[in-house]
Amino acid sequence: MQTTTIEKTARTRVPIADVLRTRWSPRAFTNRPVENKNLLALLEAARWSPSSMNEQPWHFMLAAKHDDPEAYRQLYKCLSKSNQRWVHRAPVLLLAAAKLHNARTGEPNVFAWYDVGQSVAFLTVQATALGLAVHQLGGFDRGKAREIIRLPDGYEPIVMLCIGYADSPEVLPDDLRVREEAPRFRKPLESFVFTEEWGNPSHHINSIPSTASN
Repeated sequence: MQTTTIEKTARTRVPIADVLRTRWSPRAFTNRPVENKNLLALLEAARWSPSSMNEQPWHFMLAAKHDDPEAYRQLYKCLSKSNQRWVHRAPVLLLAAAKLHNARTGEPNVFAWYDVGQSVAFLTVQATALGLAVHQLGGFDRGKAREIIRLPDGYEPIVMLCIGYADSPEVLPDDLRVREEAPRFRKPLESFVFTEEWGNPSHHINSIPSTASN
């Protein structure tokens, strides 16, 4: 018998928004299709992400397993073997690509990757608000993806995402189940927030109580 889905709410140093505390990246997904209205909400959230000079360099290839089986299969083929072990359960695959040049000037857009990352972050937060889960995937063949989706010159595939409703870790192979159930971990603020000189932990952090937020 399968156990219930697990929650991995972040134990934060200070309170933050619940939608951020509860967001995490599962590998266990149910086969339940994602409603089209919810998919559109994710894409609308990405659409309203900020970008340098309002260039909006993000582009997405979307494939839902139940509605676009061939498109889903083609994107799935681009994934690494290690990711294919579990991604096949997710009902939606999404490939995010960046337009690399400024539409007005034709000059390289040095912020394109950053801005695509912001749009994906907006998408993942919206997904959490709707009870959906997103796992972002760097393990895929970019050359194969470029060929399969006929990506034009001047665009770069950045990341793939699988989207759906989380399932019990029991549906995963044993090694992945262990990883799924492992506690979450983040570096302490002192290791990356500095004041006055690089490597000097900011005095602002010292004023924060060291108790975690439940």
